[in-house]
Amino acid sequence: MVACDLGAVGHILVETPAPGVALVRICRPEARNALSMPLREELADVFHALEADHAVRAVVLAGTDGFFAAGADVRSMVGVGPIEMYQRHTERLWGAVGSFSRPVIAAVNGHALGGGLELAMNTDIIIAADSAKLGQPEVRLGIMPGAGGTQRLLRAVGKFHAMRLCLTGEIITATEARDMGLVSMVVPSADVEETAIRMAQDIAALPAVAVEQIKEVITLGADAPLEAAMALERKALQLLFASADKEEGLVAFTEKRRPNFTGR
Repeated sequence: MVACDLGAVGHILVETPAPGVALVRICRPEARNALSMPLREELADVFHALEADHAVRAVVLAGTDGFFAAGADVRSMVGVGPIEMYQRHTERLWGAVGSFSRPVIAAVNGHALGGGLELAMNTDIIIAADSAKLGQPEVRLGIMPGAGGTQRLLRAVGKFHAMRLCLTGEIITATEARDMGLVSMVVPSADVEETAIRMAQDIAALPAVAVEQIKEVITLGADAPLEAAMALERKALQLLFASADKEEGLVAFTEKRRPNFTGR
């Protein structure tokens, strides 16, 4: 169990478990890490701060006490009208995670439901516990996903899986999620964070500019026509030929030694 000693306010813990790696932990166990507006705002502030810290090469996003995030804070939506929902502009808060320039790995233990799954889908790699449960159950509350639960899910798993999950509100296992392409890896519950941190550490040791370009090209190319996406890929590769890490990587390979990447 992770201690959530944050004082009177605050629901996000930030740790540095390895060089170049930030571990961002959602810490609202009394509400099963439900994503209240203050929590979302704090999470966005944390990611904006990490974006400005170039020593951070990869981020792991995790929950606490067996929950990644059980969903949106339902109580905060009771009695709320459409204008207030519009004025919340939650898309700007999610954008701090979704548009983060370096890799973000979600370490999903327990439940990632509704807004919790949408948050995970804003990351780049999802590592889930074999006991994890995922889903978009909003329809059972008379509403629907509104932060990517239809559109990011559609792009991740295709029309028929997305329709099934969103129209039924069914909760699925991590293995089912992996089989449909929603989850990257399934590991034992006790190993989720360690696996995510180790992967983030491996990524953080790689050439930073190449890592960022790979993420950018995959993200932007996903919705572009193939020819345009291929051109984007070629231009990114050509850009990397100006980096010191490209030369170091190629020379180290020819000299059969470990490269010394500097992030330049």
